[in-house]
Amino acid sequence: MKAKRIDWAAYSFMLPAFVIYISVIVAPIFYSLFISLNRWNGIAEMEFIGLQNYINLFTNDPVFIRALTNNLKWLALTIVITTSVALTFAVILNKQFHGRTFFRGFFYFPCVIASIAVAIIWRWVYNPQIGFINQFFRAIGINYSQAWLSHPSTSLYAIFVAALWQTVGLSMILFLAGLQTVPVEVLEAAKIDGASAPRTFFTITCVLMKETFVIVIANLIVAAMRVYDIVQGLTAGGPNNATQMLSTYMYFQTFQYSNVGIGTAIAVLMVLMMLIVIVPYVLFTARES
Repeated sequence: MKAKRIDWAAYSFMLPAFVIYISVIVAPIFYSLFISLNRWNGIAEMEFIGLQNYINLFTNDPVFIRALTNNLKWLALTIVITTSVALTFAVILNKQFHGRTFFRGFFYFPCVIASIAVAIIWRWVYNPQIGFINQFFRAIGINYSQAWLSHPSTSLYAIFVAALWQTVGLSMILFLAGLQTVPVEVLEAAKIDGASAPRTFFTITCVLMKETFVIVIANLIVAAMRVYDIVQGLTAGGPNNATQMLSTYMYFQTFQYSNVGIGTAIAVLMVLMMLIVIVPYVLFTARES
């Protein structure tokens, strides 16, 4: 039996990309993991302490626990509310009506705005004295005003609304693309068989859009775990750490407190959390039925 010949030329073409991948992705990951096992201020010599940084985060750092809780809240809000709103907009804008192209662009437009610009816009919207929301309440005769970003009970949700305004358009476009791949013949057959519109949507349309849901929700999970710009721009983790996220706390520990080992440990935990959530989800939902 003739031995299979190895085409080394083909592997040589892959070598540059492989070297770049190792040097830019793989090596920094392992180096970051090594840093997280040390006590280091970024300048002096590293002191190896094993898993002590991780132990301290979970046992002696209430701010980290608050940031972790906020990230989990943000993740839940993103999966439930952002997905629902984006899907609703997509279903509406998938119908035939005059001006739908304009509204597609109108709802997608905030996605192209820089997050720090969005933070500045919504900082004025939430302004306690001249902000749009409080002024709107006054205009309709409701005597109610709120320091939306300065109150610990509302600040996190106020930031989420701003983030929702910016990010919902991208998920909407992805859902629109998925809706347009659903065969019209299948929907017409369900209608002829007497299936109601809600039942057709949830049992046929959503099932046929399974790959789209995988892409959208996976992207939303990653975005929710690494949210930073808009939080930093609106509250910088305040008031009193009420809006502290893992990403913002990682920044503070690394660059303001010079605890590079702890900051890197937080980054490693963020990556592990994303892998723990995304990998089983993608494997479960993308498997062949």
